[in-house]
Amino acid sequence: MEDKRILYVSSEVVPYLAENEVSLMSYDVPKMINDQGGQIRIFMPRYGNINERRHQLHEVIRLSGMNLVVNDVDMPLIIKVASIPKERIQVYFIDNDEYFKRKSTFTDEEGVLYPDNDERAIFFAKGVVETVKKLNWVPDIIHVHGWLASMLPVYMKHFYKHEALFSDTKIVTSVYNSGFEGLLDKEAIEKIKFDGVPAASLAPLAEPNYQNWMEVAIAHSDAVIVGSEDLDGGLTKIIASSGKPFLPFTPKEAFAEAYTSFYKQML
Repeated sequence: MEDKRILYVSSEVVPYLAENEVSLMSYDVPKMINDQGGQIRIFMPRYGNINERRHQLHEVIRLSGMNLVVNDVDMPLIIKVASIPKERIQVYFIDNDEYFKRKSTFTDEEGVLYPDNDERAIFFAKGVVETVKKLNWVPDIIHVHGWLASMLPVYMKHFYKHEALFSDTKIVTSVYNSGFEGLLDKEAIEKIKFDGVPAASLAPLAEPNYQNWMEVAIAHSDAVIVGSEDLDGGLTKIIASSGKPFLPFTPKEAFAEAYTSFYKQML
């Protein structure tokens, strides 16, 4: 994978958040490609429970300052950056006080989903793409991890479909059991349609549960990776029936060769 450019877009990455399936793979896979001589960038949200001082985050003024429209409201975009110690890997953080300055990631102290998680996902997707455009860095592959990042394939295929920068970019989505209980905002589908995404492409979001959210992400991806060993049966069926190339679950000790080979098939 030497000199290939891979953009990792994740809702969670260690060491900035606690270890789980998503956050660990969002570190291990980029590190593996970095070690192979690939060029990588990692993007994640800057949640309020990330310790900026400890992890030495700092704002990148030249990338910050634009407004992104979410459901007809202008929201300021702030970009921060940090380096993973010893790995020479830069991580870009998408930040906005209204959406991310909270003391936890997806739920409040009672474990209730934040009511604007859908808007946070839209803002994150747009923020990543707009920042990559400013960097003028053309990824060969975008690899998406985690449900909050999973609107990126939708926006790439519709909202940004005329961006010449990404004309040859392939999108791979990893699907995990790490989802959410209950429903996102029932108006989520309308907020995404506001950005010109056809209603037919979003039909499953009439009921915005985790499985349906991921079904839409899978439909807009070029390929899929099964990220959990015992993936939920409903998600397994969606992947199998999607017609997309997919990589079955691969244990950590064997994932490097499997992921590298899968990436090469996409190029």
